[in-house]
Amino acid sequence: MSCMKNKMGAVGPKDAVLAFRALGIEVIPVETPEETSQAVFRLAQQGYAVIFITEQEAASIPETLDRYKSQPLPAIIPIPGSQGATGYGMAALNANVEKAVGANILFQKEG
Repeated sequence: MSCMKNKMGAVGPKDAVLAFRALGIEVIPVETPEETSQAVFRLAQQGYAVIFITEQEAASIPETLDRYKSQPLPAIIPIPGSQGATGYGMAALNANVEKAVGANILFQKEG
């Protein structure tokens, strides 16, 4: 296995991802959906195994993220931004679990 396969990156606004640098994670600050898409593409092309992306930025580039959904790597993990969670990451997790097991076993919707 290549050394690059063990690398991780973080994409999002500078204030939300800068702390990842202390953990040895590649940090790519972005401000626009175009920059976000380019950052994810670059990290994927360079063989990064895990890409953390803030929820708001992930929601702004659905087409880019769809490109990687059926691939084993990179694992693209939505994380809350500096202003807190938007629910995007939890919704993505629910959808993946429901697709895998055929039912929503994690969270029941209140209504």
